[in-house]
Amino acid sequence: MRLTHRHVEVFRALMLSGSVTRAAELLHSSQPTVSRELARLEQVLGFALFDRVRGRLRPTQRALALHQEVERSWHGLARISATAATLRDFAAGRLEVACLPALVHGLLPEAVRRFVARHPQAGVSITPLESPLLESWLTEQRADLGLAEQPQPPPGASAQALLEVGEVVVLPEGHPLLARRSLRPRDLAGLPFVSLAAGDPYRLQIDALFAAHGVARQLALQAGSAAGVCALVARGLGVAVVNPLTALDFTGAGLQWRPLVPTVPFRVVLLRPELRAPNPLAEPFVVALQEAAAALAPRLRRPGRDVAQAG
Repeated sequence: MRLTHRHVEVFRALMLSGSVTRAAELLHSSQPTVSRELARLEQVLGFALFDRVRGRLRPTQRALALHQEVERSWHGLARISATAATLRDFAAGRLEVACLPALVHGLLPEAVRRFVARHPQAGVSITPLESPLLESWLTEQRADLGLAEQPQPPPGASAQALLEVGEVVVLPEGHPLLARRSLRPRDLAGLPFVSLAAGDPYRLQIDALFAAHGVARQLALQAGSAAGVCALVARGLGVAVVNPLTALDFTGAGLQWRPLVPTVPFRVVLLRPELRAPNPLAEPFVVALQEAAAALAPRLRRPGRDVAQAG
């Protein structure tokens, strides 16, 4: 004979109640059945668990020691059951999201707000990573979802378009060009220009756009991120072209923006690891991302303030 979960259940009921009659009630069983299970348990263990004193069961020292271990295991099982129940209802658990730093402030907060409103007990961990480290994380299956800008997925992941808008021109508050509804490359000719870092994919596209239009700029300043570029523009150190999510985040803090025509496309791509175990929270979060992107898209295509005349 081997120790079974039923033996443990009977033993625990006897320890809690102190009598076969009460234990049978707790187990919704009969007294003969509980007595029989106790006898089998003591046979399996090879020692007595209770002394019979005036119709009641008095636990031995061995029974008291065993009961401590049973209670620890019992509460652990209860926690496992509770966790399984919450996972079944998507109420708990944790979603790991890796993304480019530019998306931490622009798109993700609204998506997380929508997600948490529907799943208040769920956890979300957001890890900002620059490319190509972001793509490496998805290849290594270290995140449940990823948000990138390049449409080509890394090995081990699939890509899905989430948002596509255009890069925009950011200018300091009060700049004369804010009188226009949109700006063309020629409007920035000769102006101090804050660039992204050399080698940045968007820097290369922006430089190519101005070269194609024969427009020269003053290229004295550069920063390693769109947020860094906007911070310099907000201090009146020049103008720049950045993604609209970062521009929108800085709007009103010494900075305004206008659409660039023609523009450089800015894309947000959803990456899914193909070999990682599916997270039940992933699909509800994708829905929240899609909703957030749809809500943001109109704001990313028009300036935040009225202007005096068309460009």
